[in-house]
Amino acid sequence: MPKQRLSVVVTRRLPEAVETRLSELFDVKLRDDDTPMSREELVAAMKDADVLVPTLSDKIDRSLIAQAGDRLKLIANYGAGVDHIDVATARQRGVLVSNTPGVSADDTADMALALILGVTRRIPEGLQRMHSGTWDGWAPTALLGGRISGKRLGILGMGRIGTAVARRAQAFGMQIHYHNRRRLRPEIEEKHDATYWESLDQMLARMDVVSVNCPHTPSTFHLLNARRLKLMKPGAVIVNTSRGEVIDENAMVRMLKAGELAGAGLDVYEHGNEVNPDLREMPNVVMLPHISSATIEGRIEMGEKVIINIKTFDDGHRPPDLVVPAML
Repeated sequence: MPKQRLSVVVTRRLPEAVETRLSELFDVKLRDDDTPMSREELVAAMKDADVLVPTLSDKIDRSLIAQAGDRLKLIANYGAGVDHIDVATARQRGVLVSNTPGVSADDTADMALALILGVTRRIPEGLQRMHSGTWDGWAPTALLGGRISGKRLGILGMGRIGTAVARRAQAFGMQIHYHNRRRLRPEIEEKHDATYWESLDQMLARMDVVSVNCPHTPSTFHLLNARRLKLMKPGAVIVNTSRGEVIDENAMVRMLKAGELAGAGLDVYEHGNEVNPDLREMPNVVMLPHISSATIEGRIEMGEKVIINIKTFDDGHRPPDLVVPAML
């Protein structure tokens, strides 16, 4: 008698290639429209499925997990970040959680460099003039930006993505500095000519550009709070392609308005898509709609990791990308 196929519920539209492969392997329920599930829909899915495939737009909290059915055994997250999932409660209920680490490091690092250049070279202002038809020719003092070669880049969180940012920034002639919970191995520091700062405060006070590349955890919430932001030089730029909650957004906005920071490049925001309206009015702020990992190749690779995690679980083994509370 053939083995019964796992019941899998996917909460958002995924690339067609990923959905096709999921349908071939599992009894999968796909999302018809590309909108987040309501809380009621998530509860229903978690009551009936063996596996839930959520994304960062789905808040899988303690209350939701408490309503899950006995069938649910795996939450195979489509994405690396799991701060939207109460991993500890899931494990207490016997539900495993997996993610898709390492897939988007290069894509996100590319966008971090794009934001650094966008802010320092005032690219959006130039685009606006061209698209609005207000450009009336070249001038020697028009839209003067700053050269990034020789500038100090402080990387907050030099893991996979932070290291990829360092590699790219080196090619632009930037000096690499970083702060981590744990210092990197000497050979990695040497490869990137990277200077380690045990004190985040001291690093922030000396950087020209700060790139936020650490995950959002309870220990990193508002890691860049008002006090720490005040340590930065008035001519410094801050770039965030990680999680908005790492920065006290209101404090950053106040400093940008007061000229206490030179600019910001942001792909993520503290309150999701509820963006502080003041940010939209500032010419020295480059804003993107959370697209750092948005490449066709990356999204398909994420889906392949999800499938491998589910298939390995279905075969009775530990998913290769299992998330445990101690990792957070």
